[in-house]
Amino acid sequence: MSSPASTPSRRDSRRGRTTPAQTPRSEDARSSPSQRRRGEDSTSMGELQPMPTSPGADLQSPVAQDMLFSSPPQMHSSAIPLDFDVSSPLTYGTPSSRVEGTPRSGVRGTPVRQRPDLGSAQKGLQVDLQSDAAAAEDIVASEQSLGQKLVIWGTDVNVATCKENFQRFLQRFIDPLAKEEENIGIDITEPLYMQRLGEINVIGEPFLNVNCEHIKSFDKNLYRQLTSYPQEVIPTFDMAVNEIFFDRYPDSILEHQIQVRPFNALKTKNMRNLNPEDIDQLITISGMVIRTSQLIPEMQEAFFQCQVCAHMTRVEMDRGRIAEPSVCGRCHTTHSMALIHNRSLFSDKQMIKLQESPEDMPAGQTPHTVILFAHNDLVDKVQPGDRVNVTGIYRAVPIRVNPRVSNVKSVYKTHIDVIHYRKTDAKRLHGLDEEAEQKLFSEKRVELLKELSRKPDIYERLASALAPSIYEHEDIKKGILLQLFGGTRKDFSHTGRGKFRAEINILLCGDPGTSKSQLLQYVYNLVPRGQYTSGKGSSAVGLTAYVMKDPETRQLVLQTGALVLSDNGICCIDEFDKMNESTRSVLHEVMEQQTLSIAKAGIICQLNARTSVLAAANPIESQWNPKKTTIENIQLPHTLLSRFDLIFLMLDPQDEAYDRRLAHHLVALYYQSEEQAEEELLDMAVLKDYIAYAHSTIMPRLSEEASQALIEAYVDMRKIGSSRGMVSAYPRQLESLIRLAEAHAKVRLSNKVEAIDVEEAKRLHREALKQSATDPRTGIVDISILTTGMSATSRKRKEELAEALKKLILSKGKTPALKYQQLFEDIRGQSDIVSVYMYFLFDRTFSFSLILLLGFFPLFIK
Repeated sequence: MSSPASTPSRRDSRRGRTTPAQTPRSEDARSSPSQRRRGEDSTSMGELQPMPTSPGADLQSPVAQDMLFSSPPQMHSSAIPLDFDVSSPLTYGTPSSRVEGTPRSGVRGTPVRQRPDLGSAQKGLQVDLQSDAAAAEDIVASEQSLGQKLVIWGTDVNVATCKENFQRFLQRFIDPLAKEEENIGIDITEPLYMQRLGEINVIGEPFLNVNCEHIKSFDKNLYRQLTSYPQEVIPTFDMAVNEIFFDRYPDSILEHQIQVRPFNALKTKNMRNLNPEDIDQLITISGMVIRTSQLIPEMQEAFFQCQVCAHMTRVEMDRGRIAEPSVCGRCHTTHSMALIHNRSLFSDKQMIKLQESPEDMPAGQTPHTVILFAHNDLVDKVQPGDRVNVTGIYRAVPIRVNPRVSNVKSVYKTHIDVIHYRKTDAKRLHGLDEEAEQKLFSEKRVELLKELSRKPDIYERLASALAPSIYEHEDIKKGILLQLFGGTRKDFSHTGRGKFRAEINILLCGDPGTSKSQLLQYVYNLVPRGQYTSGKGSSAVGLTAYVMKDPETRQLVLQTGALVLSDNGICCIDEFDKMNESTRSVLHEVMEQQTLSIAKAGIICQLNARTSVLAAANPIESQWNPKKTTIENIQLPHTLLSRFDLIFLMLDPQDEAYDRRLAHHLVALYYQSEEQAEEELLDMAVLKDYIAYAHSTIMPRLSEEASQALIEAYVDMRKIGSSRGMVSAYPRQLESLIRLAEAHAKVRLSNKVEAIDVEEAKRLHREALKQSATDPRTGIVDISILTTGMSATSRKRKEELAEALKKLILSKGKTPALKYQQLFEDIRGQSDIVSVYMYFLFDRTFSFSLILLLGFFPLFIK
């Protein structure tokens, strides 16, 4: 092997320049690997250094633009090298304004806001142009005659060329693939981003979202520079946009100058594929937000004042730290500078934890997470549970061994500085992005949906399009369809009547292998904020929230669970019967009050859990026993079952005709062509748009006719049970009817609930009760099975048996003890009650409470 000293020079492909094989180490060992790559050859004579403009320089002149970034100061004997922050190559204000501490002025007097998302720890050298402008022009002319290119230090970006190319892109780009329904109010034959600037002038929001795919199709070299050097190129884009905007709209008044936010970088990475090559580059990743921190004030510029002479000075943040002046610049007193907080400059900051989406996660792997940092206007733009595409700059920072020691670890910690959020997921229903809600549907699309809603069989067609691979179960599909639409949320808290939930809860129970889990998976993959969990794999804290220590702040924070993450969505719970009691108990408040109260580790709060619950349960005997009630089959508490609006049974009928039809359906899924399947079923994209449009625009209210129909339906339900001495309806059943009727009105895209909606709600509710609330001994629907856990017939027979036992004990007289077997034989001989109820009666707790009331102290001998 040859010695390192003899190694030939190599080509640095990333920077586009020749670098020696051995380069001196950076003075700052704490810089990131990517930052060291940028600064490897900063001491070479051929390196090109950035140069600022003087207060009187004309930025529009070609000489000043070319001199903005010139060769190193060693080549100019009259130049004075100064420290210069090259994280943003263009400082909008003048040096004098920064020294004096006055606000930086921008184009047309519009203030300029700093961009912490583009901040960098790099420091370079600049040359003061105030020395000799004529000499500087000669130097630039000589360099141009030699064919040299003036670029930003460490890159191949020429500011003037980059700005000119981006301005040409803004003024000329027309999207050839644009569709009218995706660009509401935009003329697709005119330059797209010039129309966007017109919207900014009208709306007043100084942000321009630019699709990186458009830049790549227009100028591939400009796109490469954007993704490779975003912290240098994006500020150049800002200058280009502001020049065009204020030349076009000179009288426009904005809060601050326009900031460019690129998104949809084609260098989209899976969270698992991020590596050191991506550091300091523009990337786009997707995932699900699982935690957001509170707002963090981050100091950008510190204000110090001398306690002796009152001299004031400002110090900007450097590498995440503020260097306190050790000596006063006026009186030269040491350690006399004090920080004045209320005169320092701060920016908003928020830490966000992004987790890998379940659909992107390899089988058998745990999800990966990445830390995001959002600044200023991007704070509080996303909430836990949102599925987002994040565009930002991938960063690496060192980890300190001890905060008081300057030593750092060799392993770096990574994060992403967010530049743009995009709440989209093509595989699911459209999310609740308020900004994109109005632009979601074009007039043609809305007209198509309204025309579809006027068809008389729209209800059946939508239900058939839901999980088409599952055979029959039409009523179950209709119930799940109404759950997807939901009712109308009502808030009467200002009048003291509280809130009434609009979410519909459904329980599917029955024999194994009846497609219960497939229905849950289909719904989970359809809704935008859905969560899927299984009974054995879920705990109480996994469903609600748990307390953990934040590794950044070392404080206790609340990590939300599945129910909170599915807020405004559906939580699918499989194997519902296999949950332990403590896990199921947390669902009582969520399913009725739509909130989740937490009191853990000093954290007391109430979280929103406005989620619909779709659960599936299997019988304890592995097969449904028709001789037992629903509660006896699945062993769930009646307090929980009463909170489900619809409880459906999915049973295997074991009938030859049914088996033949089912087999024919399954075989047809394999040999039937896609064209034939599409002719029979509604397009899935139409189904998604239909539900999303109804969610966002339709808020049905009860009409007078529907109100009377609901009242009559509830009274009739009560009458059925009162004639037999049982309760057949409770107020919860009336509320369920209201929610189902409102959901059916949404299916028709109607803002008024009619009698036809109430009739369908009654029919669906009645069909569900026939299956789940029928007394197996009498064949009569008894709602008390679900509300009290016991049918009226069983309750009556147990009361009769208790009365017979009471009479038998009184007839025995005051004996010192009674034999259990003898008492059992006597009561069986005197009563015609079925013997199964006798075991209930002889439960120790019940027997002792009854007999102690009679004054006996028996000893049961088995």
